[in-house]
Amino acid sequence: MVRDPAARLVALSVLAIAAAITGCSTTAPLPPRAVELNRLGAAALGSGDLPTAEARLALAIEYSPRFTEAWVNLGLLELRRGERGKARKDIAHARSLNPDLPAPHHAMGLVEEREGRTRQAEASYRAALEVDPGFAPSRANLGRLLFAGGRFEDAREQFLRLTEVAPEALDGWLGLAESLARLGRERDCDLTTGRARRRFGDRPEIVVLVARQLLRRGAYGEAAEVLEPLASQGDPRRRAEAWAWLGVALLGEGDVDAAGRAAEQALALDAGDAVAAFVLGRARGAALAE
Repeated sequence: MVRDPAARLVALSVLAIAAAITGCSTTAPLPPRAVELNRLGAAALGSGDLPTAEARLALAIEYSPRFTEAWVNLGLLELRRGERGKARKDIAHARSLNPDLPAPHHAMGLVEEREGRTRQAEASYRAALEVDPGFAPSRANLGRLLFAGGRFEDAREQFLRLTEVAPEALDGWLGLAESLARLGRERDCDLTTGRARRRFGDRPEIVVLVARQLLRRGAYGEAAEVLEPLASQGDPRRRAEAWAWLGVALLGEGDVDAAGRAAEQALALDAGDAVAAFVLGRARGAALAE
């Protein structure tokens, strides 16, 4: 599964939800200026300009105090700032104004995840999907939570549906392939990876999936060939992932020293890479046993 620390998760989800709700409408007619200010506030939030976003969203609410989406966006802004109490209060207010929109339920799920309340977050994402089964951000987050909890069949179902409601979202295809792999459905995993590759091309995330399939089959040399180009390109986190799995391939080939060096390269780029830490531990253990 694509690793997603809590802070990064909330940042990415804030962008997704801010974009998703900009075009929604509440039950009552809204002043055009309020709608425009909310749109501009969401854009500023998405770009990280929090002071501008706050000013615009506050004005949108002043124009229309029952503007559900503006309250949600304000809560998301507060969540970005780490003000969880304020975020919870404003998002709960938005939910009370209009529980028939998915966005307030989803945003509450983000708050609950940040607080480590995963069971409540799952319930909030499900509530959003009860309102709108096609609301992709909640579908993605629900699938991810289920996967993290080891509920791979349930996660597979959610990611499969995500590929239908948002086929342009790579995360759905990645999550589906990962879930199938954990379930031991290798052929279905191959088919899903192939479909994703035809749709998105050789994106690094997909190439890593291909390499991991090769590793599971013991094709260590082929996997290493696939991974080596990724280790020297892209953002540091993506390169770290490539180095880590390259270390697994090298371990499989019996080259313990090279595997250890690959793991060290990965950890230098991303100190929290669990795969690299595992490889380095195995490499050092083998060295001590000699």
